[in-house]
Amino acid sequence: MKQEKLADCLQRKTRAPSERKLKSNLKKKFQYLFEGVAKAGNPTLLNEIFTELYITEGGTGEVNEEHEVRQIEKASWKPDRPETTIRQEDIFKATAGRNGPIRRVMTKGVAGIGKTVLTQKFTLDWAEDKTNQDIQFMFPFTFRELNVLKEKKYSLVELIHHFFTETKEAGICRFEDFRVVFIFDGLDECRLPLDFHNTEILTDVTASTSVDVLLTNLIKGNLLPSARLWITTRPAAANQIPPDCVDMVTEVRGFTDPQKDDYFRKRFRDEEQAKRIISHIQTSRSLHIMCHIPVFCWITATVLENMLKPRDGEELPKTLTEMYIHFLVVQSKVKVKYDGGAETDPLWSPENRMMVESLGKLAFEQLQKGNLIFYESDLTECGIDITAASVYSGVFTQIFKEERGLYQDKVFCFVHLSVQEFLAALHVHLTFITSGTNLLSEDPTMSQWSRLFRNKPELNHLHQSAVDKALLSPNGHLDLFLRFLLGLSMKTNQKLLRSLLTQTGSGSRTNQKTVKYIKMMIINENLSAERSINLFHCLNELNHCALVKEIQESLRSGHLSTKTLSRAQWSALVFILLSSGKDLEDFDLKKYSASEEALLKLVPVVKASNKALLSDCNLSERSCEALSSVLNSLSSTLRHLDLGNNDLQDSGVKLLSDGLKSPHCSLETLSLSGCLVTEEGCSSLTSALNSNPSHLRELDLSYNHPGDSGKKLLSAGLKSPRWRLDTLRMDHAGEQRLKPGLRKYSCELEPDTNTMNRKLQLSDDNRKVTNVTEDQSYPDHPDRFKFCPQLLCRTDLTGRCYWEVEWRGNVNISLSYRGIKRKVKGFDCLFGNNDQSWSLSCSDGGYSVCHCRTTIFIRSHYVSPRVSVYVDCPAGTLSFYSVSSDSLIHLHTFRATFSEPVYPGFYIWPGSSVSLCSL
Repeated sequence: MKQEKLADCLQRKTRAPSERKLKSNLKKKFQYLFEGVAKAGNPTLLNEIFTELYITEGGTGEVNEEHEVRQIEKASWKPDRPETTIRQEDIFKATAGRNGPIRRVMTKGVAGIGKTVLTQKFTLDWAEDKTNQDIQFMFPFTFRELNVLKEKKYSLVELIHHFFTETKEAGICRFEDFRVVFIFDGLDECRLPLDFHNTEILTDVTASTSVDVLLTNLIKGNLLPSARLWITTRPAAANQIPPDCVDMVTEVRGFTDPQKDDYFRKRFRDEEQAKRIISHIQTSRSLHIMCHIPVFCWITATVLENMLKPRDGEELPKTLTEMYIHFLVVQSKVKVKYDGGAETDPLWSPENRMMVESLGKLAFEQLQKGNLIFYESDLTECGIDITAASVYSGVFTQIFKEERGLYQDKVFCFVHLSVQEFLAALHVHLTFITSGTNLLSEDPTMSQWSRLFRNKPELNHLHQSAVDKALLSPNGHLDLFLRFLLGLSMKTNQKLLRSLLTQTGSGSRTNQKTVKYIKMMIINENLSAERSINLFHCLNELNHCALVKEIQESLRSGHLSTKTLSRAQWSALVFILLSSGKDLEDFDLKKYSASEEALLKLVPVVKASNKALLSDCNLSERSCEALSSVLNSLSSTLRHLDLGNNDLQDSGVKLLSDGLKSPHCSLETLSLSGCLVTEEGCSSLTSALNSNPSHLRELDLSYNHPGDSGKKLLSAGLKSPRWRLDTLRMDHAGEQRLKPGLRKYSCELEPDTNTMNRKLQLSDDNRKVTNVTEDQSYPDHPDRFKFCPQLLCRTDLTGRCYWEVEWRGNVNISLSYRGIKRKVKGFDCLFGNNDQSWSLSCSDGGYSVCHCRTTIFIRSHYVSPRVSVYVDCPAGTLSFYSVSSDSLIHLHTFRATFSEPVYPGFYIWPGSSVSLCSL
């Protein structure tokens, strides 16, 4: 016992100096930021350039296998929304609604998004005594350096001592006595066989075993259960660790728009220069989207810094291809300068050209295999001499980097996947231009023979092969490669690489054929939104933006007519709405077309929206099937869905319920008000919520006919502790709510005889009112209209109501507050001529509407003797329709905030009449 106390005392005494030494060494290691790669020259102090990143809580360990740039583009569709955001220093702090400590955090993010810099800043702030001073030891590892220990055996204590010698020197062996944080950066680069199901259980920190067994037991909590762990990974590798071994998942979204601006202001101290760069990026959607990725901001800054020098009068790059070509040119200029050459010397010496061509070959071959990290054998296969590459990469480290593991094992990779894709595209383009070989063809030798013995192959054949291959890729893994390949065919881009590209393509004629082919693909009905959007980006790389500009102009002018849009124009509209983020917070289908056809064309926009307002849009089962797939989609951000006033019926609700029960569904509010739902539909909804009870908070089933059994089912679920549902509306229910269309809201009106002007006469069981020549003998009453031939109905309206009338002659069909004037002469008491009432005027000459003395004439080819009125008081809408053969033709809708109950009313000219219709 005394020996244990003595050991504890020694631990405490040695911990303080070893902690200080560890902090000192970590500060030296992490105080500099080498943007782009780890060993580039002119390092910058991390604290000077570090820009806060947008980190959110949420998500799961599920795999998103889409191309990472596609994920970034989708993220950019989402406008700023209230989300649980986390600062990097608070990564282990529990957020609102979470119980218990956070021990294991997984942070996901695409390549170049800033995960490594985030952990570097977290460690540096601790080492500089700024944050998290409750932590006594912080041990940052990378999976890349752990990979080289794959065949070695260590105990956990030995592993810590091996990497952090300060602890070994201090003789610290009992880390369970301290508050310790382990950081494991880059799970996606892990080459260790992490087996969380069959690995031996290990609890002794001094027992030796393989590194993968140490890691799995540390993560599971068998070893050092009090230690906190932070693991970073690209999304595609997140499922290597089971969900039950992760306490919280966070996601690095990169830079928000203000953070992008902040980065460039820190990068460029000259305020005018920074403003110009920020402004330029905002003019190009593709550049603006890519700048969500910090490493692309660095590439952009590298290019624009060089181009903004007074001697350069070049036009700034607007497309991705232009940006990456300039990036390559900048690095070539650095190489010339490094070799002692003058600025007037050729950029592409034979040595430089050969190295770029070899790197391009490596990039393409490894891209085909899906490899992002390469070894010596990979370079050798592409004819790259390791020694030469090391010397060469000493200058071109901005493009291609060599890193060493703990035992000097060489690992190679491109600074970012997009750089690899650009060089791969350059290799394919160069190969075709110089030899006629189509590397994307199933049999590239055939193109060589056709060049020798038949016709010279055209570049558009290569382009078509690339388009076809990209469209076959389910996850968009060739999207960016395709954009670069097409962009390289532009003569303006070829001029920038004129000494590298010994021959050029076949010019604008070739590109016209490629544009035509892409347009043909865009109108393909089976094309997903993501693929269609990438094809529009491809057109942008080819400087063909006519289709998009045409729709943009129509949107700006307010004259967009969706009735006449072609398939290509619909796709262009989707591209514009998504890429601009326009209307994604509250997407209202009626702004474009209140129709099922429009919804089915704009489903991708609904998927990317936060709230979809689809009420009263004539939707059916087809729409429910499409919306069910949205709710079942892993990338969907839909949280609020309003489907009210659509005759979906139980069959549609059943389809929708299939989406609601999906574990991917995160819908919070759902309105099915007035959708012809019975107890059968309620049963489907109950089943869905039992399967996925954790998200839906509000369900509106008002104006339906759930019956007693439907009400019991859902009410019982409302009381269930598993359900998150806290608001359930089933008011205004009844069998009459199963009438199709607006007639489900029909109400019985009764004329208020105390309001009738004495020129008005009742007949047909008080359902017809006629303006007659003789005054009627009505008694005096303060509510009676004295001078205007008007009346109000007794029914006060507060919800949704619908009625139909038949008219003859000249009448006004109106809605009014009770307080409208009754006794004055002139127009003040006339329906529509004040702020107390709204009116539709009907005559053989046509229709007009009036409110506050403002009259609008309505064009109509047919004047029906029967019209209808629908008012939704809570929504603040009043609509008039012409009724023809049981179909409704919309005439006009007033939008107002009804501050009190409203009443139907009629103004009837001499010799005219109005009859209330039975429904």
